[in-house]
Amino acid sequence: MNRPAVVSRDEWLTARKRLLAEEKEVTRSMDALAERRRALPMVKIDKDYVFECATGKVGLAELFEGRRQLVVYHMMWRWDLDAGCPSCALLLDNVGPVVHLNAVDTTFAAVSRGPWDTLARYRERMGWAFPMYSSHGSDFNYDFHVTMDESVAPVEYNYLTKAELLDRELPWFVDGEQPGTSVFWRDDNDDVFHTFSSFARGGDVLIGTHNYLDLTPLGRGMHVGERVHRDRYAAPAVHCH
Repeated sequence: MNRPAVVSRDEWLTARKRLLAEEKEVTRSMDALAERRRALPMVKIDKDYVFECATGKVGLAELFEGRRQLVVYHMMWRWDLDAGCPSCALLLDNVGPVVHLNAVDTTFAAVSRGPWDTLARYRERMGWAFPMYSSHGSDFNYDFHVTMDESVAPVEYNYLTKAELLDRELPWFVDGEQPGTSVFWRDDNDDVFHTFSSFARGGDVLIGTHNYLDLTPLGRGMHVGERVHRDRYAAPAVHCH
C-alpha cells in the first residue's frame, strides 16, 4: 500500500499552504462556473410526460410539489438485477434529507425506468425518503438522453452522438441505461422548462462519499471498482455508536 512521505511539521505546513493556494484558485473557478451555469437559457417542455408513484400517475409539473425548481436524478435501472444500479444507489445514498432544498423552493426527485411496483420495493429496501417516480413506458428517459435505444431515438450521451462516442472508444455509452441529472423550472402557469443536464462524471459533485475520500491518502481507489448496494457490505464493527 502506497502512503505519503513522512516529514517534519514545518515541511508539511509548507506543502499544505502551497496546495491551499491551488485549492483557492480552483474554488474561484468553480464559483465562476456556477454563475455561468445559472445563466444558461432554458427550453420549454412541449410534451406531456407521465410518471407513476405511490399515489398513481402524475405529470412532470406535479413532480415539483408546488415548488419553483426541480432537480431530477436519472437512476439507471439494472434489468438483470431487477434493481437500481449500485453506482446510482451510492449517489442516492448521499442525498440525505431534502428539507434544506425544499426550504429554498427546490424539490429533489429520483426517476427510473423500473416499473413502479418493483421500484417501490427497491426504494423501501434502500430506505430512501426522497420522492421517487417510475418513467416506465414514457419517452422521458429517451428525450433526456439517459436511455439509449436506436429503435426509439437517436443515440446521444453527454452531448455526443453515437459516432462520436465510438470514435472516443466509449462503446458502453451507446446502449442501455445511463446516469444523469436534469434541472427544471416551473412558472406561475405550471409551464415547465428544462435548464440544465449533466451526465457521466458530472454526477461526481453529488457524491459526498467521494468528496470525503478525496481528502484522504487512499482517495477513491478502493471505492470505484465493482460496487455493491450498501446492504450487501459486510457488517461493520461496532464501537462507540
